[in-house]
Amino acid sequence: MYWQLQNCCGFAIVACALVLLSATHAFPDGAPADTCVKSRTNEPNHGAARSQSLAALPYQVTASGSAYGPGSQIQVTIHGHQDVFRGFFLQARDAQTNEWIGSWYETPNTKTIPECSSITHADNRDKEQATFVWQAPKDRQGQVYFTGTIVKNYSTYWASVIAAVPAASGRHL
Repeated sequence: MYWQLQNCCGFAIVACALVLLSATHAFPDGAPADTCVKSRTNEPNHGAARSQSLAALPYQVTASGSAYGPGSQIQVTIHGHQDVFRGFFLQARDAQTNEWIGSWYETPNTKTIPECSSITHADNRDKEQATFVWQAPKDRQGQVYFTGTIVKNYSTYWASVIAAVPAASGRHL
């Protein structure tokens, strides 16, 4: 009887450790495609964790412009200053219609989700800065904005971040 109880307790401890370990390493290779259509826009599937206040955002997210012409490019940068981040999910949206628009250039350590004009991390290593290039559609012009989530760790993230456009930078590349 004692042996069965000891084995049961040992099993329970191992099972709990595996659950906790898997939770800390969930989505190490970026957001899944269903992130685009979830009811909580820009919110990662991180269990009970909820978004931090944008007023406490320790990262700077900037876009080189907001106006686009056919086939033009806009650079978007996440900068951590003195704080690293592990993940991100960014979408490009038309400022008038809120539709997903354009595409991203996939670079090392990123992956794109073309279904919703998004880009995400491809690893969960610490990052101080990440820069991306968005490509406008070849047949449209207008205004775009970039929104998404920055993940510091599994339980600490900021959702619905919107990239700032420095003054006099409404132009496109």
